[in-house]
Amino acid sequence: MRKIELKNKNLILNDKIEGFLEREVTPFGNSAKVDCPKRFIGRRVYLLIVENESRRRGKATKRRE
Repeated sequence: MRKIELKNKNLILNDKIEGFLEREVTPFGNSAKVDCPKRFIGRRVYLLIVENESRRRGKATKRRE
């Protein structure tokens, strides 16, 4: 059974998790992408967006062109 809760920016995920990856979102044409190993093609994934460290400190983030 899958259970996902988001309360006050805290995530509670109750699901069978096979792995965990940390990646950076990169530009891709007019959009963006996150790279992932081929073995996960066709699988259901959760993409969580975390607060950027530099934004918390009030600094501007650097954007790739």
